[in-house]
Amino acid sequence: MQKQLWFFLGTLTWMFVAFTGCSQVQTLPSQAVLTLTGHKDAITSIAFNPEGTLLASASMDTSVKIWEVSSGKEIRSFERRHQKWVNCVAFSPDGQILTSASGGAGTTVKLWAVDTGKLIHSLEDHKSPIASIAFSPDGKFLASGSFDKTVKIWNVQNGKLVRTLQGHENYVDAVAFNQEGLLVSGSWDKTIKFWDASTGGLLRTVEKLPGIIASLAFSPDGQLLASGTGNTENNIQLWEATTGKLLQTLSGHGNSVVSLAFSPDGQLLASSSGGQTNNIKLWEVGSGEIKSVLQGHRNFVSAVTFSSQGKFASGSHDGTIKIWE
Repeated sequence: MQKQLWFFLGTLTWMFVAFTGCSQVQTLPSQAVLTLTGHKDAITSIAFNPEGTLLASASMDTSVKIWEVSSGKEIRSFERRHQKWVNCVAFSPDGQILTSASGGAGTTVKLWAVDTGKLIHSLEDHKSPIASIAFSPDGKFLASGSFDKTVKIWNVQNGKLVRTLQGHENYVDAVAFNQEGLLVSGSWDKTIKFWDASTGGLLRTVEKLPGIIASLAFSPDGQLLASGTGNTENNIQLWEATTGKLLQTLSGHGNSVVSLAFSPDGQLLASSSGGQTNNIKLWEVGSGEIKSVLQGHRNFVSAVTFSSQGKFASGSHDGTIKIWE
């Protein structure tokens, strides 16, 4: 049964490649070709712009930086624009807006114009630090998950709060949209909730998971959802997005799985965890096997991401960002 399941997942992946015109299979990253330095404290989040030419980073030094990927040059820095450290960053789907959100005692989401660095909106309604942010696929809305146990949906154009999603009983550590606009949230209450973002309606709840939900990521075709757990069991779960059915559990991390990212062809899943491992695991989605373990950071890896062109990057509590090929 397990072999049949993974044959089915592999078939789905190849169908996605065929129908989207992605004829090139993701190359397995093997070595760091650039190390970006400039932050004065731990990296908490990184994100590529849609073209893969820019990389944004957030840090516990309270700054956000934008880097040129080809050269590793820092081209913009937002210094001390947040009251406390910055927990997360994300580019809008059109690449024109960069959003950043506060951790620590901060409770603010900020929207920036990428080309000018001008502050567009400052979104304030959360009562506790913000752990995760995600744009809707059309770029019109932004979701934010917070330690105040809520998910908030914001209108990007006017900066107004659209609605607050309630139901989690502990910190909301992760939010994600798929390409159809399905919104999911993961919490320390050991549940994943699936939402209709347009109405705020709760579609389903996956309960009684083996640990807190520390990270979430959709496959590029939106059919698979990966969740990273921690605290009691440090595993990755793969779910069928349309039904919430558990397909497979990937084991191999020794601490909470804090970051997940699918390659653009959907065939690789990158993961990182806390603790003292300081490495990145690359999983083959079709088989569930670890294909490679990347090492090079001097502290635990807090963020991993792929660009739409297949470039891979990681950020660490050692204060550096690495670009891999």
